[in-house]
Amino acid sequence: MILHDKNIVLIGFMGVGKTTIGQLVAKKLDWEFIDADQEIERRYHMSIPAIFEQKGEDYFRKAERELIVDICSKERQKVLSLGGGAYLQEEVRNACLSHGIVVFLDLSWENWKDRLPSIVHDRPLLKNKALEEIKQLFELRKQAYSQHHYRVATDGLDPETVAIRTIELIRERNTN
Repeated sequence: MILHDKNIVLIGFMGVGKTTIGQLVAKKLDWEFIDADQEIERRYHMSIPAIFEQKGEDYFRKAERELIVDICSKERQKVLSLGGGAYLQEEVRNACLSHGIVVFLDLSWENWKDRLPSIVHDRPLLKNKALEEIKQLFELRKQAYSQHHYRVATDGLDPETVAIRTIELIRERNTN
């Protein structure tokens, strides 16, 4: 796998830091950064919560799938941050694994729970959910995230350190 012929795709549960870390990785590699959710908002001129509310989750997932598959199959040297649920779609997962280097940003449930108050307001799937329901979603999605090229454990690490580890891990395994 040659690094410059690929994209780097960051996956993980909502709120783990994919956007922040992705921006840092992209800057360090001098690549373009694309946040899938932000790109959907830009293209559709609506926030993700508004899309969910007005058009429904199925509409959002279709838009998400088309965007990610298009980027993965046609673009190179991009750092792409996926929304937490995007990778559950088989077509998205296959495109990312085939055309990109998929990095799972793994944050433990205990550490993730601490972030909940700061992210719940703009995450439609978390609204009006009990903590136990959110934990079930967390565990369910973690199964899908298990299909990746690299895993970076992020507990206790600042974004800068995670970004550096991500790049080092990819380079160390892709220089041959």
